[in-house]
Amino acid sequence: MANGGANTGRGDPGADRVRDLRGALVSWFRRRVPDASEAEDLAQESFLRISQRSEPRSLVHFEAYLYRTARSVLADRQRRRVARRADAHHALDEDHDPADEADALRTLLAREQLKRVTDVIGRLPERTRMVFVFSRLEGMRYAEIAKRMNISVSAVQKHMLRAIDALVLDGTDLA
Repeated sequence: MANGGANTGRGDPGADRVRDLRGALVSWFRRRVPDASEAEDLAQESFLRISQRSEPRSLVHFEAYLYRTARSVLADRQRRRVARRADAHHALDEDHDPADEADALRTLLAREQLKRVTDVIGRLPERTRMVFVFSRLEGMRYAEIAKRMNISVSAVQKHMLRAIDALVLDGTDLA
């Protein structure tokens, strides 16, 4: 029975060779970078670059070309690290900076409080709401608000008191 060049049960010698080279290349990278997963990524990047050539199978000295490509990948990694100042970054230390449930609770409470404040401000008369927004959100001074809204500074103060009273009565502490 003719197999017409089909696999006869033995492993593909080309695939076996690439698998062997991959293991050796990962080991080569492991001696140069501290992180094992990064060594795997760099080896993958090396094979990817070679596969993107127009004819990677036409390489006469594949292994030599692979390691030359690997050196290039490693040099590119170093250039990126220098440009990003990667050595100046500090990893999050769970013992020192624990991400705890209190942070999630604080976030939830802050969102609820913001919703209450937004609801209270939304129920204010338009002029009072505008005075409050100009003062507290846009940081304008009372004299600027008075000029912009064409009212007296005393009127601005009265509108601010109404807004603050509404917030206090609602139990919010963002007044």
